[in-house]
Amino acid sequence: MILKIHWLHKVVKLRKRINSSLRCGSERDGAYVSEERPQQGEPSGQRPDPEAVSRFVERFASELVEAGVARMPARVFAALIASEEGVLTSAELGERLQVSPAAVSGAMRYLTQVGLVGREREPGSRRERYRVHSDQWYESFSRRDQVLTRWENTLRTGVEVFGPETPTGRRLDETLAFFEFLQQELMGMMERWREQRDRLRADSGD
Repeated sequence: MILKIHWLHKVVKLRKRINSSLRCGSERDGAYVSEERPQQGEPSGQRPDPEAVSRFVERFASELVEAGVARMPARVFAALIASEEGVLTSAELGERLQVSPAAVSGAMRYLTQVGLVGREREPGSRRERYRVHSDQWYESFSRRDQVLTRWENTLRTGVEVFGPETPTGRRLDETLAFFEFLQQELMGMMERWREQRDRLRADSGD
């Protein structure tokens, strides 16, 4: 349970750092500056400078590492989320990051396990490719709701085993109350995000 709590804390820190990094835009002379998004229906203009993209990927990866993610999964995830379509093959990731296929494979094993990246077959090919979905954070946090439910059931059993009036029982009962509160807040937050997401997609015409 301690490891799962640590993972949940890591995801929250990770989400904060990602939001901060994505707001920075691209880097110019060592400082990141925001880039205006094109209006709906307007062409996106020139492709971003490859060196600026590379600097962004490495900075983003560093932010993820500081949040507790291992360096290689952090670099792979940053490269994937910075790609134009949000989907790349293992070979493409290896080429962009200048790392071995084994390094990419190990990183993807972690990223798929925690639900940040999906795996799919390339149409008309046996090659696999990896996709970062626009809803990856929503899906990740939604799965935490199921985890919290299991923790709560286990804690209720613990309270019954030790007795609610014992020091251990009171400690477990307070922990249970915390997770019940956290789950309720999480459900409300997810609902508010769905409403916000729908507004954003309606504004962008998606």
